[in-house]
Amino acid sequence: MSPTAQLAAEKPLTLNQVGLNCDVRISRLTGPACERLRDLGFCEQMQLRKISNGRNLLCSVCGAKMAISRELAEQVLVSPVR
Repeated sequence: MSPTAQLAAEKPLTLNQVGLNCDVRISRLTGPACERLRDLGFCEQMQLRKISNGRNLLCSVCGAKMAISRELAEQVLVSPVR
């Protein structure tokens, strides 16, 4: 893999960009709603699975299901779990 392709592969995605049933790890919370996301239990290094892709996103987090809006999901940067 070329260095450019490797950098592109490692670029964090937003939770909105992840496919269904993908296991991801939160790499960073960014944006004006960070504190609200932390209040909901989202934090860096947390692993989650996106299980629904509708108007709101449904995620499995630590055995619980949580729904967040697409606007909040745009502020969650994730990387795939390998």
